[in-house]
Amino acid sequence: MSAPRTIPPGETQSGAGFRLPPTVTEAITAPAPRGRIRGRLPRAGARRLAGLAWVLPALIVLAVFVYLPLVQNIAFSTQEWDIYSGASEFVGLENYDKLFADPVFWTALGNNVLYALLSILFQVAAALVLAAMIESLRSIRWRKVLRAIYFVPSAISLTVAGLLFYFIYEPNLGLLNHMLDAIGLAGLAQPWLGQESTAMVAIIAMSQWQGFGYSTLLFAVAIQRIPSELYEAASLDGIGPVRRFFHVTVPLVREMTGLMIIVTISGAFQVFNEVMVMTSGGPNNSTQVLATWLYRSGFVRNDFGYAAAIATVIFVVTLLIALAQLWYTRRRRVEF
Repeated sequence: MSAPRTIPPGETQSGAGFRLPPTVTEAITAPAPRGRIRGRLPRAGARRLAGLAWVLPALIVLAVFVYLPLVQNIAFSTQEWDIYSGASEFVGLENYDKLFADPVFWTALGNNVLYALLSILFQVAAALVLAAMIESLRSIRWRKVLRAIYFVPSAISLTVAGLLFYFIYEPNLGLLNHMLDAIGLAGLAQPWLGQESTAMVAIIAMSQWQGFGYSTLLFAVAIQRIPSELYEAASLDGIGPVRRFFHVTVPLVREMTGLMIIVTISGAFQVFNEVMVMTSGGPNNSTQVLATWLYRSGFVRNDFGYAAAIATVIFVVTLLIALAQLWYTRRRRVEF
């Protein structure tokens, strides 16, 4: 048997008698460099840059059309500004002092709060109950029919709905007073939009009729995502429909409930069309809301610094409520 061949220094054997040059051997056995490889970024960094490239247009649009106007509005709220002549003067927090001393502002804020509370009652609580009742029906056909029936008012424009209810509330020829007279309750007939005690409630009633079906449809979708095995297990345990609703449905649609509360409150503090179409803030400013008072202050009284202060209050209130609700729902997230 022949002795094994000795490989001279500086040479490497690969295979049967094939020698690799030292430079090739070092290139193969050397550890891979960190960071850039032949001018290319690591794979994770390339993915981050690709993702940033996709979201960059949306970020630019948000910055130009959302965040920049917010900053400008806060700056305008510290000025006394005539938009028609372009003259402006820095007044600091004077507009906010005038705002908090304005009784109409507090009336408008109270109307927004009342609007939000009643909206939560009808568009969240009542809509959830109605959605649960619809989804508990055995007939799929009836479920589809009822969803469509309740959703139809949501497809109507707010302006059209406001005009419709304006004629319904009309004291002499309106449908509501004629119906009350027909069922023997003529004593309850009154000018619904013409007196301070009933005007705001009448506007809110129209708004709830218009948005109720949309909230119901969203809750119906959330209920459909709940596994049917949970309802079957509850039925086998002898749990009735009411307890199933509170112990199965309500906890498992918590995220949708939180989202609807945020949307409802935000919408309540931004309401504008309904009031402008039906009362324009009257009678005697009793139906003013923050958005209509902002419009009147800016475009009617030409006090745009004061109007910007009202807009800042609307933004701060809705932002704080949304952050609080998001924090609460994130802590109680449901997974199934």
